[in-house]
Amino acid sequence: MQLQDLIKFIKKEDRRLREHYGNYKDEEKRILARTVKLTEELGELCDEVLSFNSMQRKDKLDNHDANNLSEEFADVIITTLLLAEVMKIDIEKALKRKIKKIDKRYIK
Repeated sequence: MQLQDLIKFIKKEDRRLREHYGNYKDEEKRILARTVKLTEELGELCDEVLSFNSMQRKDKLDNHDANNLSEEFADVIITTLLLAEVMKIDIEKALKRKIKKIDKRYIK
């Protein structure tokens, strides 16, 4: 998958979510809702990381599905991009700037 494919999906999903949950006149509510959702997804990813490292209760580990970890990473990425979309962040430009900034740290 290319970044452009992901961005196209995010725009489509944003439209679907707006249609399904209503198009709030108050964008602050949408931003808050997506921020809370991102926090939820990050918590689920953390739970999977703990399971990956066998740092959960035995009953949780017994019911653990190893496939969940990759899906939780995807959920965090998608939810982050949905939040960026509602806040009108050009994520491609932001990533390019950030990568350039990180690369500069290693150039002397």
